[in-house]
Formats: sequence, C-alpha cells, structure tokens
Amino acid sequence: MKKHLTHTKDLSKNEIIELFKRAEIFLDEKKRDILLGKLVINIFFENSTRTRSSFEIAAKRLGCDVINLDVSRSSTSKGETLYDTAMNLDAMGPDAIVVRHKNAGVPKILSKYVKASILNAGDGAHQHPSQGLLDLFTITKHFNTYDLKGKTIAIVGDIKNSRVANSGIELFTRFGAKVILVTPPHFLPNKSLEYTHNIKDVIDKVDVIISLRTQTERHSNATYASLEDYGHNFKITKDLIGNRDLIIMHPGPVHRNIDLSDEVMADDRCKVLEQVKNGVAVRMAILEYLLKV
Repeated sequence: MKKHLTHTKDLSKNEIIELFKRAEIFLDEKKRDILLGKLVINIFFENSTRTRSSFEIAAKRLGCDVINLDVSRSSTSKGETLYDTAMNLDAMGPDAIVVRHKNAGVPKILSKYVKASILNAGDGAHQHPSQGLLDLFTITKHFNTYDLKGKTIAIVGDIKNSRVANSGIELFTRFGAKVILVTPPHFLPNKSLEYTHNIKDVIDKVDVIISLRTQTERHSNATYASLEDYGHNFKITKDLIGNRDLIIMHPGPVHRNIDLSDEVMADDRCKVLEQVKNGVAVRMAILEYLLKV
C-alpha cells in the first residue's frame, strides 16, 4: 500500500524523528542510488522556486528520474479536470507525484485516485508539510534536541493565510514548544494560542522568530496601503533583536526590509539559507520514507 504525505499528521512523532536522523546523513549532499529508477513527477499549479527545485534536487540525489510538468502547457489549460490529469499521469507509472495547488485539500483528494505516492507541496492556506518538517528540523538541530519543552516560538506576520504556519504550529506544539502568534487583527487565525499585535511585547521570552511574508495573492481586499506600511509594524530589525540569544527563520521568499531587514538577513542568527539547505535533506528523507521498498 502506497504511503502519502498530505498533512503533517500523516507522520507519527517517532517517524518524524527517524526522518530527521536520515536527513542528518543526507546533509553531506552526496548522490546515492537508494531510489534508482524511481520516477517523480512535479506538478505545480502555483509558482514555486525553492520547493520545486528542492524536491527535484532531493529526488535526483537519491537516483530518481524527475519530470517537471509545465502546467501552462498541460491539458489542464485546455479544460481537462485536475483529476483526469492526475489519473493520466498516474497511468504512466510514476512512483510519486509532488503537487502544489491553490485549493486546500487537493493533494488529499488526489491520493484517493492514484496509485503513486502523493506529496503535498502546499495546498492553499491549508498545509505545507515538508516546509513544516524542515523548519522543525532546523530548530531541533540548532538546539540539539527533539524535546522543545521550555522553548518559545513566535510566528510573525500573515498567519491566517499561511499554510506554513498551519504545518509549523501542529509540529512545534507536538514536540513541546510554546507558540505565540504575532499578527495584525485581520491576519489572526481562529486558534487557541497566545497572541499579540506587537512583537516587542514578547521579544524577551522567545527563542525562535519565524517571519512570514504577506500572502497578498490570497487577500480578497487590500489590507495595507503598501507592504512598507505593513513592514513598519512587523519587520524584524537588528534594533528589535539586539543581542538576544535567539534565531530568525523565514520560509521564503523574503520581502527584504519588509519581513526581515538587510541587517537581520546578514546576521549569524538568521537561518534562512540553512533552512534551504536542510530542506533538500529533509525532502530526501521524505522521498526515501515514501518510496523505499
């Protein structure tokens, strides 16, 4: 029976720890033949640079063949339904299909129709499990422990529209961390977590700050006069973090000097590029878990 990853809850805590142990090994960036001959298809209905490239590199480092489907030239642009597209692709015998879609729940639905393993690379404002896992991996690696009890993580920005935040909140709290939401009122999700509208209120008690970009493509109406106006209240700056013992993260793409200042991006405590590196290793571990017989 094929395994899928459409939600962070598809993996148990022990399975995640085993994934992370494998990811540690894959950080050496060496090519392997673990999944030699396996076929992975990337089908992204939303723009992506980091995630699609990360999955492609991860698959190739494990020996897979990879096909990136150009959605703008696919039959979906000619009126074919998403499900018919997926089932036609499945009939070609891929071992895994990596899917990103603007609508929540699409990867889960597709998993019921195809024989290949489905990997959710982001579905609307719902879930982004591989990003949540690589963020958790980055945090546990920094603190050198899988037990995050006593650690506080502030998630800052457009939380309501963020699939990254949803995946992260589920994982961080499951591993024992406290999560504080820092967001304007109209970006506050319906979650029973501590929240504030000003990062200065909690800066002295956080160990990790995860900044998010504003999801303007998911806004039905303009919420700020400009991104600079938003950044005035929610940008992470060197003056804000001072010399505090914490780390700064961001799933990308970063709006410089709106989400994070140039000084913060250059700070040793900023883990943005480390997240990208870790992402390839974690996605290698995910593919191995799903496809290795």
